Amino acid sequence: MTGLEDHDFDEALSRRELENFIPDRIFDAHAHLYRRDFFRGSVPDLVTKYPKMGLDQFRHSIGKIIPNRHIRGGLFFGWPDPEIDIEANNDFVRDQVEHDPSSRAQMLITPEMDPEFVRERVKRDGFSGLKCYHVYAGKGPTFNATIPSYLPEAHVRIAHDEGLSITLHMVRPRAIADPENQGTIRAWAAKYPNARFILAHAARGFNPYHTIEGIGSLKGLNNIWCDTSAVTEGGAFEAIVRTLGVERLLYGSDSPVSLIRGRCVAIADSFLWLSEANTKFTVPYGNLHPALVGFESLRVLKLACLNLGLSDSQVEKIFWQNAAELYGLE
Repeated sequence: MTGLEDHDFDEALSRRELENFIPDRIFDAHAHLYRRDFFRGSVPDLVTKYPKMGLDQFRHSIGKIIPNRHIRGGLFFGWPDPEIDIEANNDFVRDQVEHDPSSRAQMLITPEMDPEFVRERVKRDGFSGLKCYHVYAGKGPTFNATIPSYLPEAHVRIAHDEGLSITLHMVRPRAIADPENQGTIRAWAAKYPNARFILAHAARGFNPYHTIEGIGSLKGLNNIWCDTSAVTEGGAFEAIVRTLGVERLLYGSDSPVSLIRGRCVAIADSFLWLSEANTKFTVPYGNLHPALVGFESLRVLKLACLNLGLSDSQVEKIFWQNAAELYGLE
């Protein structure tokens, strides 16, 4: 399909399935801002395709997924990559967000950063939180990294002292069903109640059975939220709402990952990303054209809300009110 046909396809799909579901006010709790020239080595394919992702580019790209809606604000952070200039990316995110009262920025951190440097930078630049990532754990393979190897407890203490959020993309094969992940998150959430943990990707529920199995370990903790970003399988959102409450789920797009065509599917005890890069979308029974990941995730969220019997006001909590209360938005 051509780009124009892609646009028509996306808009028709969104209008048909999402127009009567998505509220007017939207806060995106998980989105990356960056520029290609921040990368000092190899550049991810998505960054090559979208070489600049500032607020203007972000709003334009989200319009491909959610037409006729105004994104009121978002939680933005850099692109976590070993090859990126973290300081330059943090400066860029700060500059993009500082004049938008409905948006917040998180500081991209590495475990080697001195805690007092983190505190000073957060105060100086007005960051509302911290963004850690497993690629900075140091020891490979980092997909099996423990949380403290890329989020030191000393950084969590700073988040507690300053009332910061922490967006945590946990890893290890079974995500929140992993006892070590459960133990770390529960211990730190209890010990540092002013730190606000946002568990990315529905507590890394790319395989929803992991979230379904493990989310109960976090019940009763009042400083834990989960975002919906890039999750395209049903089950994880429902488990979070049933266990932690609708007040603990935040809409997130994971832009620009939301612009990939394809989806992530659960397979046995893991998951597989299907995209045009690794999948030939041809079938004998019709025209198979993959949708954007951001659309697929919203479709799953809609299904979860229907299955849970949520009211319009509860849906509005997920898209706006929960984040507004978390970050003191008007």
